[in-house]
Amino acid sequence: MDVVIALALMVLLFAILGSGLWIGLSLTAVAYIGMELFTSRPVGDSMMLTIWSHTSSWTLTALPLFLWMGEILFRSKLTDDMFKGLAPWLESLPGRLLHTNVVGCTIFAAISGSSAATCATVGKITLPELQKRGYPEEMSVGTLAGASTLGLLIPPSIILIVYGVAANVSIAKLFLAGVVPGLLLAALFMGYIMVWSLFNRDKVPAAGIRMSFLQKVAAARHLIPVVVLIGLVLGGIYSGIATATEAAAVGVAGALALSAIEGSLNWSRFKEGLVAACKVYCMIGLILAGAAFLTLAMGFIGLPRHVAEFIGDLNLSPFVLMLLLIVFFIALGCFLDGISMVVLTIAVLLPTVEAAGFDLIWFGIFIVLVVEMAQITPPVGFNLFVLQGLTRREVTWIARTALPLFLLMVFAVITTYFVPELVLWLPNRA
Repeated sequence: MDVVIALALMVLLFAILGSGLWIGLSLTAVAYIGMELFTSRPVGDSMMLTIWSHTSSWTLTALPLFLWMGEILFRSKLTDDMFKGLAPWLESLPGRLLHTNVVGCTIFAAISGSSAATCATVGKITLPELQKRGYPEEMSVGTLAGASTLGLLIPPSIILIVYGVAANVSIAKLFLAGVVPGLLLAALFMGYIMVWSLFNRDKVPAAGIRMSFLQKVAAARHLIPVVVLIGLVLGGIYSGIATATEAAAVGVAGALALSAIEGSLNWSRFKEGLVAACKVYCMIGLILAGAAFLTLAMGFIGLPRHVAEFIGDLNLSPFVLMLLLIVFFIALGCFLDGISMVVLTIAVLLPTVEAAGFDLIWFGIFIVLVVEMAQITPPVGFNLFVLQGLTRREVTWIARTALPLFLLMVFAVITTYFVPELVLWLPNRA
């Protein structure tokens, strides 16, 4: 009977989501209905206590701060300087300036934490430059679509903070765990660009002005502010000097200072960045509150226990379970954004993955990798929408250009399963 009730509530949830109601309110409504009809616990007290306890976490404070840091940098000249510093070093690689998408996204991911912000910021810089120089649009857009998903994985990652809070896992260790897989994906993307360029030499424009080594070093000075900021934020976390929240506060202060030094900080941009960060966090906070209440309601109804028992009775091997979870998350990504996917499923899946022997740090990186795939999967791939706004192209066309990088992500997920040390080596030595 509990299973029937839980399934009915899930159908109700998707029906409400399909109506266009905000995700956070949809989750709260279904949780309220479920507890009111099928449990004897006082609903009002449960809702208030659960929402307060999950949204007043000190650890969660890092999230709006990292969002604000990204918004400050988004409105500064530092991102333009990043292209100037990178381009001379990448001209000699097969594929030339196409690598600026990957390297630029990798660097900006380390100071943003948001996939959409990474896509929008790097795309506004690189796409016009690559088009002006005659690079194929499908490769420019496709590599940006794939590389921008690194904003979810390379620390500081907003979605890793959400997972860490939901699963009660160390955020510092999750950040460490994301470093090697993030660099692995970046290397795979650059390798794909090199292989493509070797087979399509006629489509790659000739190199621009040749620069000496000393000239390249001089151009690299533009990267110094960004590198210093990354060092302050991640160095503080990894050294143990600062918590994720304290490092985020340092990041905001550093971003404000750098913006002021290079002359792009004024009252208007300060206010715009703060308002934008508040809006995004309020959206995420509402989702987290609704998901926490829904998790409580599902727990009283018995859904997590029944799902765990059902999957356990199937006697699946860990590898087959992982493949099913990949398909499940990609399918879910057709309807929900990444943060909603994480907060909605963690409580249900944790008993199952723990029973299967998955390390929770590894599973957090696994989820982020799969959510990255969903970011470039239509119809609700957020990065596709960002790129559609930048290029005025159809979402399906953008998704096709990103397909090779999507397949590389699948390869990366399977690789981390067979070689878990890629994820766990750094956290285990922290």
